[in-house]
Amino acid sequence: MPSGGHVMLELVGVSHTYPNGTHALDDVNLSIPKGMFGLLGPNGAGKSTLMRTIATLQAPTNGTIRFGEIDVLAEPDRLRRTLGYLPQDFGVYPRVSAQTMLDHMAVLKGVNNAGERKAMVEHLLNQTNLWNVRGKAIAGFSGGMRQRFGIAQALIGEPELIIVDEPTAGLDPEERNRFLNLLAGIGENVVVILSTHIVDDVADLCPRMAVLAGGKLRLEGAPHDLIASTKGRVWQKTVPHTALSEMQAAYEVISHRFFAGDIVVHVLSDTQPEGFTPVSGGLEDVYFATLAETRRVPAAQAA
Repeated sequence: MPSGGHVMLELVGVSHTYPNGTHALDDVNLSIPKGMFGLLGPNGAGKSTLMRTIATLQAPTNGTIRFGEIDVLAEPDRLRRTLGYLPQDFGVYPRVSAQTMLDHMAVLKGVNNAGERKAMVEHLLNQTNLWNVRGKAIAGFSGGMRQRFGIAQALIGEPELIIVDEPTAGLDPEERNRFLNLLAGIGENVVVILSTHIVDDVADLCPRMAVLAGGKLRLEGAPHDLIASTKGRVWQKTVPHTALSEMQAAYEVISHRFFAGDIVVHVLSDTQPEGFTPVSGGLEDVYFATLAETRRVPAAQAA
């Protein structure tokens, strides 16, 4: 088992090409310390491929992955013993109570002592706020309850690496809040990777993050540093909604949103465009600016 205060997850040169030639991952290098780490990217960016690869469900075409002293690709069983995984499409087992299911999963994870298992299951049900519905079939759970059950099963056996893939998609605001608070409480002493396309999930929780788009790592760092780096480069203007295409032709528009019949346009520019006001940027501007730069690269190469 990895031990000590400095267990890192290290990815070096991780690439994956599917048989049809799709480059799902392209030379990904990452060092992820203890705490919450946000992996942000649009759907189809390669996030799930990366999460599945770290979770030993598929082998990359190239590269190495280490967790502490575990060589993940050479010793997948060793990693699995200290891994908690909540996949994007976490299946549920209908007509079985949460308590029964957790007990069954604890047996599968090698917790053989019945007394120890009972104590662990009760602790997890309390920790994820499911104690009151422990006898209820998981099939009848709401989305938020299912995700909290997903975390409960991921926490069996005190894992040191926890991977959570797109956990808040489809949750209502209250359930999302409860779920994120639960994650934040777990993420102190272990490596927790939160993969998401929802910027606020990362902004609210993660001291470190990276942006993955088109299978490549585009940006990495602490959210507040990344926000500081866009200072003085993002500008906004409110225009009639009919003027959007004109704006897109004239400026690097990174995002726009409807507001009371008009459109608030955010653009990226090193100098202040006429009629625009500065934006004290947030993580969303950083993210959209990164995606805009990503889209621009192929055109520049073709020129």
